[in-house]
Amino acid sequence: MSILSTHTPRKRFSPIGKFALVGIIFFLALIFLAPFFIPYAPDSMDLENTFAPMSFAHWLGTDHLGRDIATRLLYGGRISLSAGFLILSLILFLGISIGGMCGFVGGKVDKVIMRICDIFLSLPTIVLSLFLVGILGSGLENVILAIALTHWAWYARIVRSIVLHLKSKEFVLLSPTFGLSNYQSFKQNMFVPVISQCLVLATMDIGHIVLHIAGLSFLGLGVQPPNAEWGVMLSDCKDYLWSNPELVLYPGGALFITIALFNLLGDSLRDYFDTDLSSIHKGVE
Repeated sequence: MSILSTHTPRKRFSPIGKFALVGIIFFLALIFLAPFFIPYAPDSMDLENTFAPMSFAHWLGTDHLGRDIATRLLYGGRISLSAGFLILSLILFLGISIGGMCGFVGGKVDKVIMRICDIFLSLPTIVLSLFLVGILGSGLENVILAIALTHWAWYARIVRSIVLHLKSKEFVLLSPTFGLSNYQSFKQNMFVPVISQCLVLATMDIGHIVLHIAGLSFLGLGVQPPNAEWGVMLSDCKDYLWSNPELVLYPGGALFITIALFNLLGDSLRDYFDTDLSSIHKGVE
């Protein structure tokens, strides 16, 4: 007579997710260690060596001002990804704080904040970002603030839904019996599912946010020339699209690879954590 095993199979991270994670780590190491192996400054010009082809001296050639493209590409990635991670940190802080408070407190506070969320969610984020940057003024700091303020509402609503779903569970209802405050109950019983879902969303959002930063910089509202940033590089080289298309392909390719890697990692994390909020949203909105 055989004995059937009842243990839950161990979850495995998908090979695609592992590939994406390794690619992201390699890409980040390349970007942030650039000063140790790149001999040029990102804004260093050599007007006698413009549009130089690929060589050992210039791995990807030079642009219309004789600046080393590989150097600007790597330094531009530092600005784009650093700003993207900072924006995500602000979004997660606002989303978890506001969403957790709404889920726990409820009542008029919840209704007012959720109506504010509805306003933010009803407008395209790029349009709202342009509006806020127009009010605050151009510059990377204002772009960071504008993008964070236009993305927090979705995270707040997700966190609120998780809290409302778990709030009715017995282990949460009995928390006051064991002397736990609302904050302690949230930290002990809800933080893990909240952070796992937010981690998946954030991983899939980083590419979207980096594209947002590049788009605003391309329009002249974000990072300002001569600073190296992928959107600035696209803007600088748009006049040479037909004569030197590689100048546009390099920053465009960097954006594509970054977005693809983070999206693949986010998909794998979603499957690993098995995060499906369809049952949570049902009946709580």
